[in-house]
Formats: sequence, C-alpha cells, structure tokens
Amino acid sequence: MKVDCVRSVIVHNIPNQPRRMDDQMMEMQRLMPCNSRLAAFISCRSCLFAVCQNSRDNWIPRSSVVNVPFSRSGTCKLCLNPPKCSNDANNCSNFVQPFGREDGEELSYISFNESICEMCMSGEVNEAMSLLSQMEALGSRPNLKSYTLLITALGNVGRTLEADAIFQEMTSLGYRPRVKAFNVLLRCFLRKGLPGLADKVLLTLDDLGIQRNRETYEILLEYHARAKRLADTWLVIAEMRREGYHPNSFVYSKVIELYRDNGMWRKATSIVGEIRGMGLSLDRKIYNSIIDTFCKYGELGEAVEVFKTMQLEGIMPDITTWNSLIRWHCKFGDVSNALDMFISMQEQGLYPDPKIFITIISRLAEQGKWDVIKKTSENIKHRGHHRSGAIYAVLADIYGQYGRFQDADNCINALRSEGVKLSASTFCIIANAYAQQGLCEQTIKVLQLMEAEGIELNLLMLNVLLNAFSTAGRHLEALSVFNHIRETARPLTFSITYSTLMKAFIRAKKFDQVPSIYKEMEYAGCTPDRKAREMLQAAEMVLQQRHLEFLSNTP
Repeated sequence: MKVDCVRSVIVHNIPNQPRRMDDQMMEMQRLMPCNSRLAAFISCRSCLFAVCQNSRDNWIPRSSVVNVPFSRSGTCKLCLNPPKCSNDANNCSNFVQPFGREDGEELSYISFNESICEMCMSGEVNEAMSLLSQMEALGSRPNLKSYTLLITALGNVGRTLEADAIFQEMTSLGYRPRVKAFNVLLRCFLRKGLPGLADKVLLTLDDLGIQRNRETYEILLEYHARAKRLADTWLVIAEMRREGYHPNSFVYSKVIELYRDNGMWRKATSIVGEIRGMGLSLDRKIYNSIIDTFCKYGELGEAVEVFKTMQLEGIMPDITTWNSLIRWHCKFGDVSNALDMFISMQEQGLYPDPKIFITIISRLAEQGKWDVIKKTSENIKHRGHHRSGAIYAVLADIYGQYGRFQDADNCINALRSEGVKLSASTFCIIANAYAQQGLCEQTIKVLQLMEAEGIELNLLMLNVLLNAFSTAGRHLEALSVFNHIRETARPLTFSITYSTLMKAFIRAKKFDQVPSIYKEMEYAGCTPDRKAREMLQAAEMVLQQRHLEFLSNTP
C-alpha cells in the first residue's frame, strides 16, 4: 500500500513541464504522512529531483524506498547512486535529519530510547536532544530512563535551564521521577549558586514521598563545606546518621577540609585518630585532605611525609594529590620543588590539569623566567598530548605576555584549529588566565564567546569576571558584578566572592568600604578565610593611619 502511495505521489508530481522544486517539495510534504519512509526523500532536494527524473511514469521499487541510507553525520548517501551528485546535508537548505537508521529502517520506539541513552552516556548531548526532537515530531515520548539520562547529561555540562525544562516535561507526562533526577537538579542549582531553587527541589522530593539517598546528602554536604558553613555541615551529617547513612571517607574528607578552611587545622588532623579508632582505613580522599591541610598552613615537610606514608601503604597518589603539593609549593615560593613534582607526576603517567599549569607559569612569570615557561609548555606538548598541549601553549603565551594571544578571538580560534573541544571548563580556564592578568575586556569577550556556544554562565565564571575587574582595580565594575551575583544567588555560595570584592576596593584605595564588605560576609553566613582577614587588617591599619594624620594636622 505504501508503494502505491509512493507511486501516486511521484507520478502526480512529474509535470510535463518543469516546475519549481519548492512547489514539488511542498506538495509532496502535504500528500505524504510524516512517518512515511518517503520522509527520507523529501529531506534532500537534489535526491528528490534525481528520483523524480529517473522515475518518470514508473514507480520506485520497494527496495529503493526502504533502503534510503543516511549517515549519522547527516550526509545523504542516496546521492551517491546514479545519477550521481555530491550533495551534502550541511549545504542543502531544506535538509532535515531523517527519522531512520543507516540501513534505512525507521527507528522503533525501543531503538529511539536506546539511541538517546547511548548518546547521553557517551556525552553526545546535542545529538541526544536532536533525536528527542525527532521522536516528539513523530508523536512519541521517551521513557523514564531516557528522560533521566537526558537530565543527567544536560546537568553534567551545565545546561541547567534545559535540564529543568526536560524535568518539568517528564513530570507533566505523569512520570514519577527517581531520586537520581532530583539529585542532578539539586547539584546544578547549588553549583550555580541558586539555593532557593535547590530548596524547592528538596521540598518537591519530600512532597512526593521519595526518600533522599546518600548522594543527596553528599551534594548538600559538599555545598555547605565549600561555603565554609560549619554548623550547616554538621546538621547534614546528623540527618544522615538518623537516616542510617554512616559517614564514609567522602564525609570525613569534607569535614577535614572544612576545619582546615576555618583555621582549625590541628583539629582537622586529629580526626585521623578518630577514623582509625572506628576501624576505618584511610583511603585516597582522606589522605588528600590531610596533605592539603598541612600544605595550606605551610607545613610542607609534614605534607611530604604524609605523601610518602600514603605510598608506603600502597595507595597511589592521584591528580588531586599532586595538584595540592605543587600548588602549595608554588604558593610558598618553592618553585624548583614544584617543577620537580610536576615532572614526577607526568613520569607516573598522570597528565597535569590546566589549573596547576597556570599556578606554575604565573609564579615563573613573577620571577621573569620566560624561557622556563616556554620550555615547560613545549615539554608537555612533546609528550604526545597534542590537543591539550594547545591549551597550555595558549596559557603560556598569555602569562608570558608574548602577544600572540592577547586577543580572545585569536585564542579561541587557535584552539578550534587544533581540534580542541571547547567545554565550559576550557572557557573558564582561558577566562581565568586573562582575569589574573587584569585583562577585563578579554575576559568579557571569552565569556561572550562561551555564551555564543550555548554554555550558560555559572557562579564560578561570574567570580572569574569579578576577579578580572578586581585585579585591574576597577571597583565600580567589580561592584556591579557582585550585585548581580547577590541578586541571582542568595545567599552567596563562596566567601571568595566577598574577598575578591574587598581586593577590588583595596586596589582602588577605597579602604573605608572594606570593613562593611567584611561584615556583610559574616552576616551572609560565610566564614572569612585568612586572606579576607589579612585584607581587613590592612584596610583598618590604613584607616587608622589616616585618622592619626588627620588629628595631627588639626590645630
């Protein structure tokens, strides 16, 4: 029956005199059902024209209708058959990705869901969303598993609005979301500094009678620990215990980090004895927290001893361990040992992340060792990591002030030409590199290019922009960004947001505003870190000195 329909449509559209292809397309789309196998033909004008010209008064054989091959990249393989034409889907203005497989068969409901799940798990988010739109165009909807994986995949790449939209669509169709979907939204909202929306997720979870799992509590725990909220962290741990979830290495590592960030590093290290007393063995997470605690307070020797003990117990250091040691050795001026560790890490097969590379080259830049920066960058690229090496080359150029990538457009285009996948993390790293140099306009341009790629701004990226203005001493622009963060993320997630604003006013010599910012930080529930306390003391000393000078000059 379908073959007869195909014959009647094509014969009806073969005119005695040539007609405009647009008219033929419109009439065929009107006559054919959207789920017909002929949908493949009307996806490409050149193929339609070739089929019509060859068909004349003969119908198309069934095999030609069924086996319309399209590749997943969107290239129409039918055009390779006589009469040949080199038509590419990307150059065809009327091309729509067909609803079918490479062998020409339509995707069934099960195949659609399997393909969506496969794409989500492999990180092909755009392809999965495209397949979702095709499925909905056919009047069908994904199953619960596909919806959950779509939400997870979107959340992992920071596309919070789309993840929330998919979640709302899923619930409107009567699906009962699993706790995994709620956890994804909860993590997304907290990462973007939207605790109000995160609270609504938890309320919805409770209203539906869905029990929170360990992951839910760990997301909340990580949020409070990063915000340095000691009391809230212990409340979450107490609730975990009531629900039967005993603290694990993740929980203990966060508690150690929290004590460390609040200046109670000796109490942080004493928790190790408590862990051993409970019969728990120290794993990599806890060792990493202890090493970072010692490093932060300048006990580098103790940190190295713990590092050696860790290896003797058969626990291999990971990238977090090396990053901590390298970062703090640089922080305390021991760049030579930091470079040795940097090399040792690579010899053990671990590839350094850009943040640590930034730490090393920024310290080398302060010392004017431009040749070492260039040599370090080249050594990384020669180890066979070509695409990632391109990122390091760009960073080395920015910090080394060689001038090649002082414009953000050139920088991003260079990375694209090297085949680097521009993720949210990559944009943030490049923006941070410009921000640390005080290049505000270039930082803004990077963030604009990121938004053009469909990546949403989050709280971390706004902090990067705030840091750019603060480094340049442009306190009014910094205050504007701060107010935007305060309006969209209440309460603020990180105390570093306040610290960065304090830095902007100090560099602009507006010392009288620094104490009020410090008080607002405390009022927001954020524990001031050591850097904030030092800036407050510096500002108060200057204000006191000015007051004494004023009194001495007063008759």
